[in-house]
Amino acid sequence: MEQVWSLRLIRFAAVFGIIGTYLGSHMAGAMDYALKPIHAHILLVGWLSVFAWGIFYKVYTVKYKKMVAVHSIFGMAGALGLTLGMWMYNLNPFQLNETLITVFFIVGGTLLLLAFLLFAVVTFMVERKTV
Repeated sequence: MEQVWSLRLIRFAAVFGIIGTYLGSHMAGAMDYALKPIHAHILLVGWLSVFAWGIFYKVYTVKYKKMVAVHSIFGMAGALGLTLGMWMYNLNPFQLNETLITVFFIVGGTLLLLAFLLFAVVTFMVERKTV
C-alpha cells in the first residue's frame, strides 16, 4: 500500500513542482509578483510537503494501511483545494460567487490541515524493523 501511494504522491508533487516553477518564471519575466503567495504555497505544500510524504511512505511500513490512503487523499485534495482556492480568491477568473470561492478556499485548507494531523499520527504507527 505504501509503495503505491508513495509513487502517486511523488507524481502529484512533480506536477506541482512544474506548475510552481513555471509560475515563478512567469512572474519574474513579467516583473509582476502579485501571485507570489500562490507560487509559494504551490511549491511548499504541493511540491515539498507532498514529495516528503511520498518519500516517507517509500521508506517506512505503516501498521494501519488504510491510514496511508486516507492521509494521501486528504493531502492531495487539500494541496489542490488550497492552492486553487487561493488563486480563485485572489483573481476570481470565472467571476464566481465570493462566498463559494471562500468556502472552496477554506475546505481546501481544512483538508490540508487534517492531512498534516493525520501524517503526524501515521509517523507513530510505523512498524519497527528488527536488526
